[in-house]
Amino acid sequence: MKLNKSLLLIFGMMILVAALYRVWDGRPYGFAPQIALAIFGGAVISNKRLAFVLPLLSMLLSDVLYESLYVAGLSEIQGFYVGQWHNYLLFAGLTLFGFLMKRVNVLNVIGFSVSGSLMYFLASNFVVWAGGGGFNRPKTFDGLLMCYNDGLAFYREYGLINGFAGNVLVGDLFFCGILFGGFYLINKMVAEPKTVHSLA
Repeated sequence: MKLNKSLLLIFGMMILVAALYRVWDGRPYGFAPQIALAIFGGAVISNKRLAFVLPLLSMLLSDVLYESLYVAGLSEIQGFYVGQWHNYLLFAGLTLFGFLMKRVNVLNVIGFSVSGSLMYFLASNFVVWAGGGGFNRPKTFDGLLMCYNDGLAFYREYGLINGFAGNVLVGDLFFCGILFGGFYLINKMVAEPKTVHSLA
């Protein structure tokens, strides 16, 4: 499997974004790059296996780094936590969603970013309902709706615009802008033009 210059640059960008956002002390709650990494991988990397592996590997390396710092007492941020594998599974699903972006342009990036945030909300709260989570709702359709309502109440607690939910949406737009914009600039200035649309 040949790794061309653009693919290596993409992976480097993903690791950098996945790791460095945590350095921001007091960053807004919910402001994170994982959804953007998954969509970016699906939309930009034509090798389907690498499209799944690279975003997840970049997040795993970031989690290993922060778990090491946490264990050493150098950070309050844990790298690993209970139920984390559910999130990795959801991010793999968002990579599948990224495959649907046939043309990378500003409008599509914004649309996929907003849609990805909504899909993650729906899927993650479904997982909480199915697994019991902290809500303990009955395993019925009404129980599922109650769980979504609990999720909305949780978001309202932080404020829909300026709190958690707003931060997730703004974070996804911000990190999609960084990744897609950075990729465009890298290809424009560094990589060969032929690698822009065909990777791996």
